[in-house]
Amino acid sequence: MKKILVTYNMFREGFKELEERYEVTFPPVGNRDFQYREVLERIPEYDVLCSMFDFPVNKELMDKGVKLQLIANYAAGYNNIDVACALEKGLTVANTPDPVTEPTANLALCLLLDTARRISECDRKLRSQGQEMKIGVLENLGMPVSGKTAGIIGMGRIGKALCKRMRACGMEVIYHNRHRLDAAGESRCGAVYAPLDKLLAEADFVSLNAPYTPETFHLIDGQALKRMKPTAILINTARGPLVDEKALINALQNGEIHGAGLDVFEFGDYPSAELLSMENVVLTPHIGTQTLYSRIDMAKAVCNNIVGFFENDRPVSRVLQP
Repeated sequence: MKKILVTYNMFREGFKELEERYEVTFPPVGNRDFQYREVLERIPEYDVLCSMFDFPVNKELMDKGVKLQLIANYAAGYNNIDVACALEKGLTVANTPDPVTEPTANLALCLLLDTARRISECDRKLRSQGQEMKIGVLENLGMPVSGKTAGIIGMGRIGKALCKRMRACGMEVIYHNRHRLDAAGESRCGAVYAPLDKLLAEADFVSLNAPYTPETFHLIDGQALKRMKPTAILINTARGPLVDEKALINALQNGEIHGAGLDVFEFGDYPSAELLSMENVVLTPHIGTQTLYSRIDMAKAVCNNIVGFFENDRPVSRVLQP
């Protein structure tokens, strides 16, 4: 019987089919996850590693996995995995892009609307100031959305889903992608391609939806921020290191851009301290897929990848290159 090692305790209903077919090992009840050293000790016995979130799957681990055939990542992104090493060893790497698309696109739009209309800022002021808060007709003025230009960097599944939502809000959409969509794809999205510099200069809202790679590290740096409008808002629901966070702080402090809505941060799970005190910044703790149903759907997608790999009875979402 095939043996599956799952690094994180997730909702078991999502793994039901997997447990019916194979021997599945989860962290002990009461433990959230396996630590790296624990996985390193166990991995020689397993055919599949189900890596959760940012669990590192590196050469050391793969060298120990003498029976390992498949790395099934519980996430759409896979920068936690040394994919080049895995492919060189003949291992298959799979991810779960479909279940994360809609919830992440929804959150990106929420951050955009929240930052533009100062929703969280006004909520904080009402709670802390009560009737002392200024609520006159010329107070708390936000940014309009309809009729504005939104720029999407990374027109994959999430970028396309966000484009649909932006257009429903009355925005014109331009996009930049490593590979330009064909004419039919652009027509379906209702978006116009733009070189990166042009997108940064023209967009009122810039949303990052690109994967994290060596090429996209600090894609938004000090120079990129200077190209943006002083009224522009930056949204990041992709990966934190796409943005030079120190440069972003400087740009916000100096009025080079108007605001930011961030679900991810450059230096780990928490934002730099300066961002916490800025009223023009909306922060969420990496909750792009943080709904009960999304988590279960992601687990089912992992199961489908594993069953499809062994039984060849359904598609497998394979990662084909680093």
